[in-house]
Amino acid sequence: MNRRAALYLRVSTTNGQTTANQRRELVATAKRHGWRVVQVFEDAGISGAKGRDGRPGLDAIMAGVARREFDIIAAWSVDRLGRSLQDLLTLLGEVHAKHVDLYLHQQGIDTTTPAGKALFQMVGVFAEFERAMIRERVMAGLARAREQGKQLGRRRVAPEVERDIRAALKTGTGIVSTARRLGVGVSTVQRVKAALAS
Repeated sequence: MNRRAALYLRVSTTNGQTTANQRRELVATAKRHGWRVVQVFEDAGISGAKGRDGRPGLDAIMAGVARREFDIIAAWSVDRLGRSLQDLLTLLGEVHAKHVDLYLHQQGIDTTTPAGKALFQMVGVFAEFERAMIRERVMAGLARAREQGKQLGRRRVAPEVERDIRAALKTGTGIVSTARRLGVGVSTVQRVKAALAS
């Protein structure tokens, strides 16, 4: 089967760094595997610490994944895709959900093979474990804060600001207009309005 491949290339700086070596190796790999390279995406001079919104090449390749424009993404290394574990796990989850395979040259990860698929599933298990651990830490932190008598949530606005909000609402001014005029959040105005109605 002639699988459609997308190549993703990235270097952190353009000062002496080039994506030429990555391109050459990945094109050769695609040829060996019988993949047809349909698109090459590149982020030259962009740090891996930047999110998808700061990396147009990565954003474009993920949009292609969503539209199932290719069957496999080939990248030089896992750190070319991202440095933040959370961003990386999100990206892997999106790719996996669309049944697009992933090839990482330096790590020898190829999800077209049974071993690569197993590794991919392990990554998913670790991602789930990490989310559970984060949730557990957050819940423990909230419980500790309550025990210490700390007020959770947003800090309440000053009584005179609440009075101004009530006055504006009583004249029929809308929630968004009131929030904008008094420089407070919409949720604050909604809370005051709910208290007026009760």
